[in-house]
Amino acid sequence: MGKPKTGIFLAVIGAFFWGASGTVAEALFHQQTVSATWLVGLRLFSAGILLLLLAKGLRLSIFSIWQNRKSAILLLLFAFLGMLPSQLAYFMAIQYGNAPTATVLQFLGPIFIILYLSFASHTWPSRVKMLSIMLAVAGTFLLVTNGRFDTLSFALPAILWGIGAGLSQASYTLLPKELLEEFDATVVVGWGMFLSSLPFLPTLVREPVKVDQPQTILSVLFIILFGTMIAYLFYLKSTQYISPSITGMLSAVEPLTATVMSLIFLATPLGGIQLIGGGMILSTVFIQFGFKDVE
Repeated sequence: MGKPKTGIFLAVIGAFFWGASGTVAEALFHQQTVSATWLVGLRLFSAGILLLLLAKGLRLSIFSIWQNRKSAILLLLFAFLGMLPSQLAYFMAIQYGNAPTATVLQFLGPIFIILYLSFASHTWPSRVKMLSIMLAVAGTFLLVTNGRFDTLSFALPAILWGIGAGLSQASYTLLPKELLEEFDATVVVGWGMFLSSLPFLPTLVREPVKVDQPQTILSVLFIILFGTMIAYLFYLKSTQYISPSITGMLSAVEPLTATVMSLIFLATPLGGIQLIGGGMILSTVFIQFGFKDVE
């Protein structure tokens, strides 16, 4: 398999596992006595430890990031203002709503990045970016109202947590920029996940969940191993073979997977207007990167 094809394969499989883990989490929330905070805590703690062990196995220095005061502060900011809210908001949106809606609203992240960078540079967004913003706003309206002005299609907490997932995805993307220029991504994300799991440890102790049914055990293991570890590693590896712009476009497989799997396995109700709204939000990814980047 050629290098570009390898990169595309890795990006698609990584996005597929991310989307699938959202649907598996939705099934856990609705069928088992599992809370979002418990699942997020377990997921972050387990994946963080596994990534740090992997980094150690690759003979990377996992403690050098703490030897510099600036990098230590940036890591703490990334963990508690990026990783923690992004993971918590996403899974809370699934718990209150469903996986397709949460995953699509998370794709508002690039729009928040555009707005932040424009504000920081004191410049207006370009026409292409303005088009993306308008499409995202209109798509969000259709998604959460199904085209009706007098009602919401989902509980308000689901919508707010979903928008919060998009906002925190922007901070998750922007905060580790300097760290990733100096340290390996496996170390940065490993520490970020481990640190952000610490506030959830009391929940894991206080709310012991009986993970004794084979289906529950397999679901939790899938979310930790495939939906976190492998999805992240495949996504990271893909950037070695294809440009980040192509990887970004291929990440649209994530909400597509969550939508299809939820419709098939969970019979999640989604109207045609809502699907159009979701499509409008996802189209902003392609508009931003442009088809010209795909070679």
